[in-house]
Amino acid sequence: MQGVLRVFRRHDLEMMTGSVLDILIYVFDRYMLTESPDVPERENLARDLEQAGFEHGNVERALDWLTDLAFGQGEAQAAAVPGGLRVFTDSELARLSTECRGLLLTLENARVLSPRQRELVIERMLALDADEPDTEQLKWVVLMVLSSQPGQELAVERLGSLITDVRVLAPH
Repeated sequence: MQGVLRVFRRHDLEMMTGSVLDILIYVFDRYMLTESPDVPERENLARDLEQAGFEHGNVERALDWLTDLAFGQGEAQAAAVPGGLRVFTDSELARLSTECRGLLLTLENARVLSPRQRELVIERMLALDADEPDTEQLKWVVLMVLSSQPGQELAVERLGSLITDVRVLAPH
């Protein structure tokens, strides 16, 4: 998993702006990449994040996002239809760029994401409330969604390989 994180690291922790996604990446990097994650209780984690310099409001939003990821997976499963055609709503089209939607399709076709996981990724992307979600943010959300589910090690490795291959082929 450490190798996969290196593929995804978009910038050093010192360069983070304090956005909800930055807090999520910080939590993921600091707590979730160990053999047996030892994540503190919400109040202690919030205090740790605020002591690390993150704003209280964004910390609360990030912790709510993580809670919804952990407990909101049933809603995404109900929306997913295996083998069905995914039609984006007008609000999804307005928020998710063509590149993000294309990457989602690529990940699903490569069997990195199941239809249920795709729906969860879309829901979690929209919950970030980012002005213009981009593919870098999407990659992190995909990694977090896959990592939150047991038995997804192969999918995480495929994701890392796919992203590495895309970067190698990208023009410089």
